[in-house]
Amino acid sequence: MEPRQELERESTCVVTKPSAEMEPPVEVDTGLPRPEEPDDAKTTEPQMGLVIEPPECQCAQQPEEQKEAVNIEPGVEPPDRIRPIYSGKFFDRMPCWPSAGKVLPIGYRVASCLTEKLPRPVTPPEAKKFFNFRYPPAGAERVFHGRANDPQIAPYLTHGIRSKISIPAKVLINPQPITTFQQKIKDKKESVYFSSRRAPLGKSHDQTPGLPKGLDTLNTTFGTAVVRGLSARDVVNPPKSYKEVFEEGQEGHDLYIVSHNDYYVGEAKNRKYNPSSFHRFNLYGVPTPHFNDGRNMAKTLYWLQELQMKRGAKIVSKRVDDFKEKFQHKLGRVLDPIAETMNVPPDHTFGACLHPDEYGAGDLIHRRLPGEYLRGKDRQRALVAAVRHHLKKVNYQNFDTLLAAFRHYDKKGDGAIDKAELREACDQASLHLDEKLLDQLFEYCDVDNDGLINYLEFANFLTWKDKTPLKEYEERVIIKGRKSDCANPAEANAEESEPALLIKPEDIVFREPGSSEKTVRTLLRPSDKVSNHYKTTSSEISAVVGAVPSTCHPIYGIPTIRSDIPAPRIRRISDRTNYGEDGNAYSLLHPTIFSQKGVFERDFFKTRSKKEIAEILCNIGVKLSDDEFENVWNLASKKHHRGEVCVENIRNALDELLHADRTKCKTAT
Repeated sequence: MEPRQELERESTCVVTKPSAEMEPPVEVDTGLPRPEEPDDAKTTEPQMGLVIEPPECQCAQQPEEQKEAVNIEPGVEPPDRIRPIYSGKFFDRMPCWPSAGKVLPIGYRVASCLTEKLPRPVTPPEAKKFFNFRYPPAGAERVFHGRANDPQIAPYLTHGIRSKISIPAKVLINPQPITTFQQKIKDKKESVYFSSRRAPLGKSHDQTPGLPKGLDTLNTTFGTAVVRGLSARDVVNPPKSYKEVFEEGQEGHDLYIVSHNDYYVGEAKNRKYNPSSFHRFNLYGVPTPHFNDGRNMAKTLYWLQELQMKRGAKIVSKRVDDFKEKFQHKLGRVLDPIAETMNVPPDHTFGACLHPDEYGAGDLIHRRLPGEYLRGKDRQRALVAAVRHHLKKVNYQNFDTLLAAFRHYDKKGDGAIDKAELREACDQASLHLDEKLLDQLFEYCDVDNDGLINYLEFANFLTWKDKTPLKEYEERVIIKGRKSDCANPAEANAEESEPALLIKPEDIVFREPGSSEKTVRTLLRPSDKVSNHYKTTSSEISAVVGAVPSTCHPIYGIPTIRSDIPAPRIRRISDRTNYGEDGNAYSLLHPTIFSQKGVFERDFFKTRSKKEIAEILCNIGVKLSDDEFENVWNLASKKHHRGEVCVENIRNALDELLHADRTKCKTAT
């Protein structure tokens, strides 16, 4: 044991860094518990496996540093404390060898990090103002640490210049009127300019002094006359035929081939082979098969093995195939899982066949009898309507009165039209009807079912009675018979050939309420006898039928055309409001002849006095007496609720009076 103790005394080693200054030894922490030993053993005898401090001779130069190292923060182990690397029965046999690895000082532990230190240290104000760069508090401005000590002058700075209020737009557009004295002062200031003396405001520049004497300023022109050549239309699309254009293009084509090697599309090149054995239009080789359906392209989209698998037979289970056949849907076929149990033809239909009703909704509404049902007779009704329309057009174009048209149909002159006379009239109108269609037409026109078509039925179903009103002599013929005091002998002869009574007097009604023209009353078919008394449910709930018209409904909002307010005297550029004086799209596409003369719509609707209206009528050549002008003025003033008169009202009044005179003359004749 003595040699070992001597060896231990001599083999004292310290782990140090090769530097000039000596640093305290570094402790290696293994996290193992420390064994408690007496103090004298720690100081006198070194242990195996320890990092031993250097002797006093080596560390004598650092007494102050060791004292300073003791004063460290709580929770951090001092670096000069020694902990065993090995614990237990093992010991270091070579304590003089340095331990492998890098020895690091022990820092903060988890327990010390999780333990709150109270009281918390307060950041000094000198350092706190530098924190606004990276960790500014809520609502504070981020300030660069270099500007932390700068004074706060940004909130008190104002950039730019203060603008002065200029003249408002209303003063520029509508300035205040100036006095006569101010205008004189302004004219005097402008008179110093040569341009103001030569061409005053409101007058054009007189260039007569600069022209030669005796020059005709109205008929003399200057410059060179332009010789008009071809128009752009003739240059782009010359008036030549296709043959002429083709011949002109073919003339220089051969030279163009030599100079530019330019060929037409599809033109074969002339390689100047021997023509005896070669012809330029011969085809050589085998033609390449080509299909327009894209089958060759479809082949390139598949690999060879895919095509072979597609063409090869596919082996599937019969049970799977039967299941798919029975329970899976197929394109174009109805799924029928029990098809194998039904031994019926493919077009077999199960259930009872329901025949459609003979009558429709219209037949029920009009209460038609079973023989008068219109359901399923659309083609028949269309043919009858076409024949009636053709006969109406022929009668309207060839006869001036209903009586003359009826006389043309009534060949026998008995006051009625039978079926033979109707057939003859249809043949004369180039209508060749078969027997069935003729019966349907005659049945449609014969409302009373007496086998004849009387004058009232003829006027309702075979003519346009509203466009041909009754005349006086025609009314006398069809109601009162012949009159002995007839002024026209031709009318007297016509009346003698007619029967005494064609219709009843109550069958003649006025054409329109308030009109003097007369026509026969409208005849309704028996199948439509309840149409006038029919009422829909919409009329009971204030809808369109039988309710208040939409023109009487209250109107809300602002109208698009503001005719309810007067137009401003001076309109702004930004004012896009239509005051009823702007034209629509039709007026833009088709301008009136008045606009070409500088007269626009606002001039027609401008309120004018009686003297001004009289001057306008006199200037345009409309000569009226004082009584006539007074009548026209009174009629035009009634068209406005305030009695105002414009040119448009005068025009409408003149048109109404002219139309009334023409109607009176036409009725008298």
